[in-house]
Amino acid sequence: MRSITTKLILAFLAVSLISIGVIVASIRFSTNREFDKFISNQYETELAEELVKYYETNNTWDNVNTARLGRTATQFGPQGDKPSNFCVTDIQGVVVMESFAHKIGDTVSLDVLNQSIVLKANDITVGHLLIERPPDKRDPMEDEFIKRLDLSLFLTAIGTIILAFIFGAILSRTITRPIRELTKATHEMAGGNFGQQVPVRSRDEIGELAASFNKMNGDLNRSFNLRKQMTADIAHELRTPLSLIIGHAEAVHDGVLPPSKENFEIIREEAERLEQLVKDLRTLSLADAGELSVEFQPVDINKLLGDIQSHYMIQFNQKRIALNLEPAPVILQVNLDPIRFSQVLTNILDNALRYTPEEGSVAITINKNDKQAEISIQDSGNGVTPEDAAHLFDRFYRADEARNRNDGGSGLGLAIAKSIVEMHKGSIWAEIEKGKGLKVIIHLPLIQQ
Repeated sequence: MRSITTKLILAFLAVSLISIGVIVASIRFSTNREFDKFISNQYETELAEELVKYYETNNTWDNVNTARLGRTATQFGPQGDKPSNFCVTDIQGVVVMESFAHKIGDTVSLDVLNQSIVLKANDITVGHLLIERPPDKRDPMEDEFIKRLDLSLFLTAIGTIILAFIFGAILSRTITRPIRELTKATHEMAGGNFGQQVPVRSRDEIGELAASFNKMNGDLNRSFNLRKQMTADIAHELRTPLSLIIGHAEAVHDGVLPPSKENFEIIREEAERLEQLVKDLRTLSLADAGELSVEFQPVDINKLLGDIQSHYMIQFNQKRIALNLEPAPVILQVNLDPIRFSQVLTNILDNALRYTPEEGSVAITINKNDKQAEISIQDSGNGVTPEDAAHLFDRFYRADEARNRNDGGSGLGLAIAKSIVEMHKGSIWAEIEKGKGLKVIIHLPLIQQ
């Protein structure tokens, strides 16, 4: 099987051969034609001069023939038994020197005379020269010139073909180099070595392909690492409640701990935590697969947020945290699933309630941003670092790794929130401002009236 480099070289060479062949043939044909035309014009001028000179010498056209003229007349003259290629007439158009088409004494028509070369001696018209066809052959010097020209064209064509082969080889290797690099990186990927990057050497289609490959490979590498991390995180998250459940159950069974209500309550709480973790994982996997059931309907965002504020007011009051809602001045209709979207807001408000200190505040603001509804939830907690803000919606991510699960949850709430928001064709992200806690912003497309 021929490589693409060989195919490109052969293609360049074939195009070059065809192009050079056409160019050489065209140049040779045009050169020969124009050279013959030039020689013919030169011969005609020289022949006219010889005839005028003959008339000036003899003062008559009597006995004029090629033998009594110069070299040019001989070139135009009869070749062997062939008649002459030109004839001469006097001023009345009577032929005084015959040719293969006109005999001596014939009278040439006025139309033919109008196309002839006028012969003048001392500025007086003395006759006409009719060229009936060009000379039959060139002289040796003219033939030598054409031969040298043909040789030059041939050598030029050979040199051009060699250059075309060299440049074709260089160009084909240049074109196929990124393809070879992509092939090598692809083989590395097939062997499980993700993270391969190829240099982007141009801005054409191949450069775009290399850039797309790098992005795809980077995404695959991140996805692979996230999957490994997620597997480890799931094992870690499941191990903690299971260890507590098994440890307390064995301790009660062995009599180390009394079968008291407090010990059974610990087992029940950890079992509930384990059940909630499994539910969150199922919800997240369904959302990622696009199989999470949703029932879209037009919803007034102001009303939905007002209901959620009322639901959370008791919990926020118990912790002495103000929960304020600033609705939009107009009705904002959004096509969404109110139950699923309430889960998004619940996860965000749970975090705000958990990390906002007493006497703090959480502000919910609703605005219209172009063709989108914007919901922002700002708390007055300590906030997070910019690095943490960029990963808040990652699975099992905790800004504070030291906090325990009684305070921090499973680390899946915001990841679920992000998946649900994206199912609604929206976007969600976190912003931080020094001294103002954390702000979570959600954009949802409005229903166009």
